[in-house]
Amino acid sequence: MGLQTLATVTGEVADKVEVKTALISVFDKEGLKELGEFLAAQKVHVLSTGGTASKLREYGCTVQDVADYTGSPEILDGRVKTLHPKVHGGLLAARGNDKHEAEMGEHGIRKIDLVVVNLYPFRDAVAKGGDFAHCIENIDIGGPAMIRASAKNNAYVSIVSSPSQYKQLMDQMRENDGCTTLAFRKNLAAAAYALTSAYDSAVSQWMAEQVTEPPATKTVAFQVERPLKYGCNPHQLPAGLCSVNGGKLPFEVVSGTPGYINLLDAVNAWQLVFELAKATGKPAAASFKHVSPAGAAIGVPLSDAEVDVYEVKGKPLTPVATAYVRARNADPMCSFGDFVAVSHEVDVATASILKIEVSDGIIAPGFEPEALEILKAKKGGKFIVLQADNDFVFPDMEYRMVGGIGFMQKRNSKICDAECLKKIPTKLKELPEQAKLDMLLGMIAIKYTQSNSVGYSKDGMMIGVGAGQQSRVDCVKLAGRKLATWRLRFHPKVMGLKFKDGVKRQDRVNARVRYIEGDMEDAEYQQWVQNFDSAPETLTPQDKSEFLAALSDITIASDAFFPFRDSIDHAQKLGVKYVTQPGGSNADEEVIKACDTYGMTMAFTDLRLFHH
Repeated sequence: MGLQTLATVTGEVADKVEVKTALISVFDKEGLKELGEFLAAQKVHVLSTGGTASKLREYGCTVQDVADYTGSPEILDGRVKTLHPKVHGGLLAARGNDKHEAEMGEHGIRKIDLVVVNLYPFRDAVAKGGDFAHCIENIDIGGPAMIRASAKNNAYVSIVSSPSQYKQLMDQMRENDGCTTLAFRKNLAAAAYALTSAYDSAVSQWMAEQVTEPPATKTVAFQVERPLKYGCNPHQLPAGLCSVNGGKLPFEVVSGTPGYINLLDAVNAWQLVFELAKATGKPAAASFKHVSPAGAAIGVPLSDAEVDVYEVKGKPLTPVATAYVRARNADPMCSFGDFVAVSHEVDVATASILKIEVSDGIIAPGFEPEALEILKAKKGGKFIVLQADNDFVFPDMEYRMVGGIGFMQKRNSKICDAECLKKIPTKLKELPEQAKLDMLLGMIAIKYTQSNSVGYSKDGMMIGVGAGQQSRVDCVKLAGRKLATWRLRFHPKVMGLKFKDGVKRQDRVNARVRYIEGDMEDAEYQQWVQNFDSAPETLTPQDKSEFLAALSDITIASDAFFPFRDSIDHAQKLGVKYVTQPGGSNADEEVIKACDTYGMTMAFTDLRLFHH
C-alpha cells in the first residue's frame, strides 16, 4: 500500500479574479517600466523588495515594502526576504474557505492576486566560471518558493514568471476589466512549474558534478524553441526543436523552415565537418541523407577529368567550393535532396554551384552577403539556411528515450588525428601524407554514419559509404558498389554519353548511374534511352572490370574491427592499399596476414566508432 496522499482543501473558485494586490520581486528588470506604469494605472497595491520596489515607485506604483508588511526585516544578507507566513499565507489561502479566511484575518494576512517573479541567474554564474561559493549564492530560494506556491493556488493567483509574459498579462487584464481568468491562471501555472523544474534541473546537474557520489536521478530540461511541422513522419505530432538545460542552440535559423529529419542531418553533418576541418586543416563539406553521409570531402583541387565528370567546367572553384563539389559527387544519386554542411564561410562560388543542385538546406558558420542572398532565393525562399555557432561547446553527456526507456552516455568526443595512425601491425609501414589525410577523412566520416559502417576514400573525398548493415562484409560490398559506380563515371563511354538538349542535371546523373549498373528491364530501358539522340553503346562487364582494375591507392576505414579476412579479400578487388580499423578481433592475425598478402598498410586505431 502506498503513502496516503493529502486531503483536498476546498474554497470558492471563480473564473475571474480581480487583481487588487501584486507581489513583485524580479532580478531581471526588462519590461518592468511598462508593467509598473500599467499596474499603477490599474491602482494595484504592490508588495515588493529592494531594487524592484525602488523602480516601481519611480513608475508610479503604490508600493509597500515586504518587510513593512510582514513586520520582519530582510536578514542574512538578503537570503531571507519573502519566506514568511504573511507572504505565503496570502499566496496559498483557499478563498471562501471559512477556516482559511478566519486565520488570515487573525494574522493580518492580505490576499495576493498576482505574483511577478524571476529567478537569480544561476546558469550565468556557472557559465562565467564562478567558484563553488559564488554559484551556491546564486541559487534562488525565495523565488521558486513563491512561484510554486502561486502556481499551486492558481484558482486565485496569477503567477508571471518571465518578462515575456507581461504583455499577455496586461492584455488579459484590459480585456477582463482588471481581472484574470481561470484558464489564463492555469496556463501561467503550467509555465511556472516548467520553469522551476528546469531551474532545479540546472542546479541538480551542476551539484552532481561537485560531489564524489552523484545521485542516480538525472534531470534534463528541454525548452521548445520552435515547433516543427511534424516528427519523422506526418502523423508524429506534436514535434519541436528544443534547447537543452537552458543552453543555446548550436545554430541559428536564417532562412526556410527546417523539419525534424533536416535538423538531425544538419547537426550530425555539422559535427562531421567541424571535426574534419580541425583534423586536416582544410575546408570540409558533407552531404547528408537520413542521418548518414552520402559523401564527405576536404578542399583538395580537382583534376581536369573530375571537373568534366562533376559538371563544374568553367565555374570558379575555391577550396570551399571544391570541398562541396567533392562531397556532392561521391554519390550524387543518393545526394538528391540532401542537407549540406560546410566547415568554413560559404562564398559565392560555393553558393552558385549549390544553387543548381536539388538540396534541402545547408549549415555553415557564415555566409558572404551575396552568397546568402543566392541561397535564400533558392526553392522560392524555402531552402533552409542554418548559421552554425563555431564557439558552441557540445554537452559532455547525451540523453535519449526510446520506447519508454531512458539512455545516457558520454558524448563521443574522442579526436581522430594522426596519433590514431601510429600503430601499424602490417609488414608495410609507409603512410604517405595523402593516405593519412584519407584515413582521417574515413574515420571521421564513419564516426557520424549509422553503424555498422565502412567507407572508402581517395584524394580527399569519400567515394563509397556503406551504412547501417548488420554484417560488416555487407558494408564493405555496399560501399564497394558505390566506389565502383563513382569510378566508372570516368569511363570514356560514360563521359561520352550524348544527352538530348534540355535533359535536367539530376536526370543526367541518374541516367549515367543506370547505364553503369546496366540491369534495366526492357520497359525501363525504353524510357531511359529517351534521354539520348541515339541509343548509347553498351557498357559491357569486360569494360567495367578492365577499367576498375586500374584503381589504386584507395583507403578503407571501418567503425569496428574486421571479424574475418573476407572484408580485406573483397577490398583488394577495388584497389585498396590502406586500411584503418580499431583492431581487437580474435581474427586480427588473420586480417593482418591478408593485408600482407595484398601489400596493404593497415593502422590499428584502438578506437571503435559505432554511431546509433
